[in-house]
Amino acid sequence: MSSRIVNTLALPCVAHRLFEVSGIEDVRPAIDWSQASGLPLCALGAGSNVVLPPELAAGVVKVCDESVSVLSETTDTVTLRVGAGKGWHSLVSETLQSGFYGFENLALIPGLVGAAPVQNIGAYGRELNEFVVAVHGVSLHSGEPRSLSAEECKFAYRDSIFKHELRDQFLITHVDLCLGKVPVVNVDYPALRSSLGDGERSPLAVFEAVVALRRKRLPNPDESPNAGSFFKNPILSAEQLEELQSIEPEVPVYSVANEQFKVPAAWLIERAGLRGFSMGPASISEQHALVLVTDGKAYQADVRELAKHVQKVVIERFTVMLEPEPRFYD
Repeated sequence: MSSRIVNTLALPCVAHRLFEVSGIEDVRPAIDWSQASGLPLCALGAGSNVVLPPELAAGVVKVCDESVSVLSETTDTVTLRVGAGKGWHSLVSETLQSGFYGFENLALIPGLVGAAPVQNIGAYGRELNEFVVAVHGVSLHSGEPRSLSAEECKFAYRDSIFKHELRDQFLITHVDLCLGKVPVVNVDYPALRSSLGDGERSPLAVFEAVVALRRKRLPNPDESPNAGSFFKNPILSAEQLEELQSIEPEVPVYSVANEQFKVPAAWLIERAGLRGFSMGPASISEQHALVLVTDGKAYQADVRELAKHVQKVVIERFTVMLEPEPRFYD
């Protein structure tokens, strides 16, 4: 029996089966179905970082566990175990209200907790890997449980082991996260620092500033279907940066580790004149050049065509290849 798969790009998609599970023991029927049907299983949450086809030849497994429990606590820190089905922004809001700090910069990111380690979500100067203690889950082939330390997750910029060796092999059921109980904030990101101005620098002020920035700069998926930031910010070598600066001396540059440099994909897209550009039912948002939106009637092929066009224009103009953040499913 086919099941419609909800996603924030509002692309029509049906999978062969949808399995909603609460714990590891609930995964066994999905594995049995996969072995009997010969079709694979894939883990999906709220569908906020995916580009889905009209028909997904697979069984979709979705974790519904929204639990939050305290694993350990010291004077300065608390470690939480969070169910993969918990809404990410809900967790950010609730931890702040409980006096647990650190997630403020990551407010209003769409999706569920279980998807956060896959993408190693990040925004306004912080990334999830700063807080991960362990990721727990189950093999989608054997049903065997497994826990990975933060180091074993191989986190990198918008990347992790779950996008490579464990892609479609592993279902995340819980994530252990360590937060601070002392209100220290990170306001290094220029737009955030500018938004705060000379005002308060508390975790609540940072949270409210990030929410306001995201609402102002990014379209609401409920009103304009989108998958958030569609392209990763390119990481360039010194040689690549020199070539880009010879073309565009004004390009913003942020130094990262090991003689590498990050440039804003949104700046490149806008500089190429693509902000607001449309191809049928898919467009680059007028609100933010990094966001690809649909009119609610698009198909995967429409999104793919527009993404390829943006990549082509940017590489021809700047010699920089943009890499999509969302995963395209076949």
